[in-house]
Amino acid sequence: MKDYILAIDQGTTSSRALVFAPDGHVKAMAQQEFAQSYPQDGWVEHDPEQLWQSVVDTMRDAVDEANISVEDIATIGITNQRETTIVWDKQTGEPVYPAIVWQDRRTAAYCQAHHDDRALTNYITQTTGLLLDPYFSATKIAWILDNVENARTRADNGELLFGTVDTYLIWRLTGGKSHVTDATNASRTMLFDINNQQWDKRLLETFDIPASMLPTVQDCASEFGKTESSLLGKAVPIQGVAGDQQAALIGQACFEKGMAKSTYGTGCFMILNTGDEPMISTNRLLTTVGYRLNGKVTYALEGSIFMAGATVQWLRDGLKLITDAAESEKLAEKARKDNGVFLVPAFTGLGAPYWDPDARGAILGLTRDTGISEIVAAGLQSVCFQTKDLQKAMENDGARPVALRVDGGMAENDWVMAFLADILGAEVQRPEITETTAVGAAFLAGLQSGIYKSLHTLSECWRCEHVFEPRLSKSERDSAYKRWQDAVARIRCN
Repeated sequence: MKDYILAIDQGTTSSRALVFAPDGHVKAMAQQEFAQSYPQDGWVEHDPEQLWQSVVDTMRDAVDEANISVEDIATIGITNQRETTIVWDKQTGEPVYPAIVWQDRRTAAYCQAHHDDRALTNYITQTTGLLLDPYFSATKIAWILDNVENARTRADNGELLFGTVDTYLIWRLTGGKSHVTDATNASRTMLFDINNQQWDKRLLETFDIPASMLPTVQDCASEFGKTESSLLGKAVPIQGVAGDQQAALIGQACFEKGMAKSTYGTGCFMILNTGDEPMISTNRLLTTVGYRLNGKVTYALEGSIFMAGATVQWLRDGLKLITDAAESEKLAEKARKDNGVFLVPAFTGLGAPYWDPDARGAILGLTRDTGISEIVAAGLQSVCFQTKDLQKAMENDGARPVALRVDGGMAENDWVMAFLADILGAEVQRPEITETTAVGAAFLAGLQSGIYKSLHTLSECWRCEHVFEPRLSKSERDSAYKRWQDAVARIRCN
């Protein structure tokens, strides 16, 4: 038997499964996209059954592509889109409503109505490290209970379960035997006390959510249950779980205080390891659980941007300016430098550090000379400018990262990474394997199963493929960023 690791990476627009060799190299990968649903302005939903089926299909396809026996799969790790909320029947597994995606803003009015309740908002921040915002799971659960027929009655009777996507997948994978999550996913619900590592009774009462709905919270490397043998041909232990951004922090081997990574997937998420003490931001960043191993918590400071790769998708599918994401790099290279065009992708509001759910996107600075290349370049640059927003906020909190490890699909775009280094004025490090969310899940499962002996072993598996050094002068960088800030100010609502 060989110690291969199967990593499930359930993302916002697709599910992937990767087979990793013990040295961290990818043996095989399978990917499947699934439908996005937008029932109303600001609403985003997924079909839980599609999520589940895409995971099953990609798991099987990856094992087949790896051309290995299922007996060679030692363990499974799971990483997932965070905050996305699913409520289902405890007995049948039938979801009572579609999955409400992390991008969904339907509870913005509720959050805004309580924005001035300082006792509540301060308690949320001090307890969970988060802000009162539609982004997180708590108000999504409450919305389902209040708006789906009989849902609240069934929940009060102990008939319904809640889970983020990891919990739902584990429940399905184990045939309903395990209703569990890990500390990183729990920390994104706005119901979890990150200081005491337990569900918070006051917040459950505030949002009127029965405790019976909630999963058991475990370490990121732990025993989460075994898959039903019918799925892969044998029962495989699930031994590593982390939300996608924390999984990327682990996959990037950011195990020392002060190390930072930024993931460019559907959104962009920059996380800084702050060690064993939570740092509460005064600049509207989030304090979160970076990872929890052997009962010991490592905290992180996080800035979340809603639109990164999703902006490129909009250029492709909405405006039809490109036919595939790879084409954006060549078009951006043709754009006139310093052309004054700015695309602010506030399609579902603005994330950190603005947290403006009512802001909407705009393209500013258009002239008769503006062409497709300039608009595409502005879309790519918007991701870098938003990362600069996060860097500035971290700097103001006294925790500015001097180098940044990058990953995700957009990290493979050399033009974007070069501009990112320019606008940050910092070194950008790209690893050999940019699918680091899946790497992190594999690392965690490998730790629990004994394939990897320590965090030091994992650090030795991380390899840098390319370093991007800043080329702009400070005055050029500051001038470009000032114009970005002016563009953002023009579309903000609060």
